[in-house]
Amino acid sequence: MEHLSTPRSRTDGNAAVKRGVDVVVALTALLVTAPVLAAVAVAVLIGLGRPVLFRQRRIGRYGQEFTILKFRSMTGDGDAFSPGDDQARLTPLGRWLRATSLDELPSLWNILRGDMSLVGPRPFPTSYRNRYTPEQFRRHDVRPGLTGLAQVNGRNELDWAERFAHDLRYVDTWSLRLDARILVRTAVAVLRRQGISAPGAATAHEFRGTAPERPEPATAGRGIR
Repeated sequence: MEHLSTPRSRTDGNAAVKRGVDVVVALTALLVTAPVLAAVAVAVLIGLGRPVLFRQRRIGRYGQEFTILKFRSMTGDGDAFSPGDDQARLTPLGRWLRATSLDELPSLWNILRGDMSLVGPRPFPTSYRNRYTPEQFRRHDVRPGLTGLAQVNGRNELDWAERFAHDLRYVDTWSLRLDARILVRTAVAVLRRQGISAPGAATAHEFRGTAPERPEPATAGRGIR
């Protein structure tokens, strides 16, 4: 049996179907949830002020960078937050948005653009680029996803080794059937509000890296949102 280790070993047909599903679902979801998007935008504007959207540079497929869009859930000015940890900056509205995953709705635009897929390893900040080992960096052989194998197996409750193990398993075993299973399990996880925060944190712990060289020291409050 052939080992599926890279996207190149997958059929063009399956990849085209996956991309087609991404476009159809993302476009439909944006249209259907337009009233919800508007209501959340107003709530964020009233509760947190401007900017309504959180923008951050993330690492995408093959290491290319893109700007992810999410609803803002923390105090601060855009991506340049004031000092302090996530617990202090995360508002009650932000906690609710994260618990319901409504903060992720603007990322449907990233999927429509082709920056992301519905399913794949979650995209991490560009500051993590030099913290990966070569093996860990293989998670970028596919488009990052709105949800993924790690998200339905513990999400932020997982440690980093477990996250990368799930990410690489997805890269090596991707199939349309696996994507469908992950999407069903994601719906269950969202309804149950599972794995929203890492143990002892309001959001997720920062990845400090396992590569030999790490250019940036760990900073409180700079984890994944």
